[in-house]
Amino acid sequence: MINNERMVAFIDSFDKGNTPLLNEIERVAKADGVPIIRPATQQLLRFLMAAHKPLRILEVGTGVGFSALLMKEYAPFGCRIVTIEKYEKRIPKALQNFKGAGWEKEITLLAGEAADILRGLEGSFDFVFMDAAKGQYIHFLPDVVRLLAYGGLLVSDNVLQDGDVLESRFAVTRRNRTIHARMREYLYELTHHSSLETVILQAGDGIALSTKTGGEAGGGEKGVDTYEET
Repeated sequence: MINNERMVAFIDSFDKGNTPLLNEIERVAKADGVPIIRPATQQLLRFLMAAHKPLRILEVGTGVGFSALLMKEYAPFGCRIVTIEKYEKRIPKALQNFKGAGWEKEITLLAGEAADILRGLEGSFDFVFMDAAKGQYIHFLPDVVRLLAYGGLLVSDNVLQDGDVLESRFAVTRRNRTIHARMREYLYELTHHSSLETVILQAGDGIALSTKTGGEAGGGEKGVDTYEET
């Protein structure tokens, strides 16, 4: 953990928790060794659903559908979610979880490479949750900014890589150096982008919050639903 473990445990002790369905999905995922967003990220998403009230959400990285279901549970009535996943083994479980929750019509899963799918999406989203391969965030960013509505929020998870991102590239293992370099580049782009205002939070494994302020073409009115399902 990148925070003092006692402090993290203290803060997490105030967490009111999720619905029984979400708790069961999380339990099964952990038993199967499937990564689930950390409690701090869960708490932040619940808060942002209540505060920002997004009606059109884009998620990059579905997993087994836990985070999409969490956002749908706490988002306003009528919220629609588009989520992207390339890992074929997890897609059936995610679809099963969406159907089990009764939200298979409100959550659309697009299967395939995120870069290709993002490039083909049109319209705008007032909330984007980035939780895919960390080394690819920098490649997704141009299309994510294009698709993000003005005043919309981009939430990027796991941006501090358990603290490794602050280390010298020579202090991380050779196999992680590319991800290390790309995440540093991503954080620089987020914080220096002409269309974004960004804050980096030392919570969970690091969360960056960015809002689109203008300065580039792309992004429309809140909740414009013009994507084509495939």
